[in-house]
Amino acid sequence: MVGEKSNLSKMKSRNHYELELMKKSGKIASFALKKALEKIKVGVSEFEVDKTAQEEIYKLGGDLSYKSVPGYKYATCVTVNEQVVHGIPTERKFMPGDLVSVDLAVSYKGWHTDCAWSVIVEGQKIEDKKQKEKFLKTGEQALWDGISQAIAGNRIGDISAAIQTRIESEGYNVVRSLVGHGIGRQLHEEPEIPGVGKAGVGVILKKGMTLAIEVIYTQGSYEVILEQDGWTYSTADKTWAGLFEMTVIVGKDKAEVLTEM
Repeated sequence: MVGEKSNLSKMKSRNHYELELMKKSGKIASFALKKALEKIKVGVSEFEVDKTAQEEIYKLGGDLSYKSVPGYKYATCVTVNEQVVHGIPTERKFMPGDLVSVDLAVSYKGWHTDCAWSVIVEGQKIEDKKQKEKFLKTGEQALWDGISQAIAGNRIGDISAAIQTRIESEGYNVVRSLVGHGIGRQLHEEPEIPGVGKAGVGVILKKGMTLAIEVIYTQGSYEVILEQDGWTYSTADKTWAGLFEMTVIVGKDKAEVLTEM
């Protein structure tokens, strides 16, 4: 989940013991996300994808971070096509060409990691397949661009600017109202990490800080609306949305990705 603030902790670097627990959490999260994405096929429901993720998390000794969100009982958020974030898993079944994003977070011995990925549901005669592939590839590249800036001495604005530059270079837009975040003992901690910004400004990054870097973007306008379920955000103009996220440790020379699949 993204863009929420709850019991924000002070920004600080983690010690070796804490980072080892977060690495274990990240391995569980990445494996569960991989299995959830593999489950996505024509005729499979969002609920089945969530069940797969939940089973893998528990099997590996993790717990559901989203339990900490009042009123939410699922392992994942699943969004399709124009849906942006916070989609509640339903019995809706996937169709060929759907753009599906799965967002999940894992708690391991009290330490959280968060990750998300977007894919195309494969099938015959997918309309606009090349455009959809380009759209998702741009989001993935933007994520790695942002992660490349997560090094000691840089600032939050360096991450934000890298993401924004890549997304806008292809004519897409970053959602302004939803952001990445610090992560650790709490699922959502300081600092906020917008997907738009100016290089060289913002919080100075320190080695050992842990961040959930997110690319939340749209094919059209960056404006979003809250759907009637009270959870799901969708694009206001009903254009495609994409979501890519990884949890990282800020490093001296490069970031360490904890949730890479």
